Amino acid sequence: MSTVNSSTSADVIAALQKSSTSSTSKTEEAQTRFLKLLTEQLKNQDPLNPMDNAQMTSQLAQISTVDGIDKLNKTLTSLLEGSQSSEALQAAALVGKGVMVEGTAMTLSGSKAYGGFELATAADKVTVTIKDSKGLEVRKMELGSSDAGVFNFAWDGISTNGTQAVDGKYTISVSATRGSDTVKTTPLQLSTVNSVLRTSSGNVSLDVGSGNLVSLSDIKQIL
Repeated sequence: MSTVNSSTSADVIAALQKSSTSSTSKTEEAQTRFLKLLTEQLKNQDPLNPMDNAQMTSQLAQISTVDGIDKLNKTLTSLLEGSQSSEALQAAALVGKGVMVEGTAMTLSGSKAYGGFELATAADKVTVTIKDSKGLEVRKMELGSSDAGVFNFAWDGISTNGTQAVDGKYTISVSATRGSDTVKTTPLQLSTVNSVLRTSSGNVSLDVGSGNLVSLSDIKQIL
């Protein structure tokens, strides 16, 4: 009576596990070979020493697991590709729009300038300090109390002494308190989305000017 070496099926399982990261056809081929070998083992087993049930169950479980991993990999790949495509579409819709991102830059143009801030928790007092390109304070704005979250504000270009500031580049800093406690703040700057870039790995970045690239998650507010 002919016999089939039990180690052969184990070799096929090992090959099958390797093939889970290769093409689908190779995976299916390895699965077919495994099932044929298992069938031969059952047909040619010694009646006095039949194949151990635990061993057979283990082999079947392994092939099932490998097949499941292969299907899971395909599903995850499909979901990732779908997510990246959706992200690219969202980013493309922002081209030409103004967005608030983390930063301290502010541009005064036509006596109008816009900035923003993010508060980690609610604050009793929020103060924005505006400085010129030389670092000299031009205006301090008391914005009162505020809830936690993202907010924007406008500046008409009027300085602390009541004169009109010249158009140009300025910077902002934000401080906030709640009672005697300091509240964590993040200054935000207004930028325009110029274009969308997609890397070879599928990641999406937005060009918001001056060579700055941000991701969708970096955008705090769309104006």
